[in-house]
Amino acid sequence: MSKYRVIDLRSGMVEPEQFVDARSPEEAAMLALGEKGVRGGQNRARLFCRVYWTDSAGQTNMVRLYRPLLDERVGTP
Repeated sequence: MSKYRVIDLRSGMVEPEQFVDARSPEEAAMLALGEKGVRGGQNRARLFCRVYWTDSAGQTNMVRLYRPLLDERVGTP
């Protein structure tokens, strides 16, 4: 497991940064914020967090996670 830093971008949060051990950025967001996130959204209104981690070469990486569309959340086609 890797150490991830999750930055909460939802409005009104008192403590916007959390550190968690997880297997992926998506799992880190779920553990820290209790919300499923997907990569690659263009709609900034659905952006809810940024997740940072450091790889084995010492490089810092970041991914933006977005709320899935309604159909993705409930698992309907």
